[in-house]
Amino acid sequence: MPDQQQEAENEQRPNGEKPIALVDGSNVAHSSEGDRARLQNIDIVVEKLTEEGYEPIVVVDAALRHQIDDRNLYEQQVEDGKIRQAPAGTNADYFLLAFARELDASIVSNDRFRDHQEAFPDAYERVIRYMIVADEVVFERRNKRR
Repeated sequence: MPDQQQEAENEQRPNGEKPIALVDGSNVAHSSEGDRARLQNIDIVVEKLTEEGYEPIVVVDAALRHQIDDRNLYEQQVEDGKIRQAPAGTNADYFLLAFARELDASIVSNDRFRDHQEAFPDAYERVIRYMIVADEVVFERRNKRR
């Protein structure tokens, strides 16, 4: 059975570039128990994707800045371009799905994107579901539709 890095290598683009994985940063930040969104969740998902041979791009809702546990570091990562923040008052899910289609990218999220099913019928096949336990990330691997 191929390991996860081999899977990423198998997905390499024709020009040899790494496959892109868009990270639903708001979904990932909120995936832990507790009231506050965790910036650490985003960081460990990005690290795991990088280890597996992906080029991660984090996209978040503008509202996350008011919910995140480490606001100063979050703002620094936005300023540095490590986190891309959707414009206030817009739907970050739409941007994620549109960029995924445009870039032929996967999406790391536990969201089912039901509100966008009609406009983005291929969303289900792009999504990589995940779980974080004790700061360890596991990605669900599946072959197209089940």
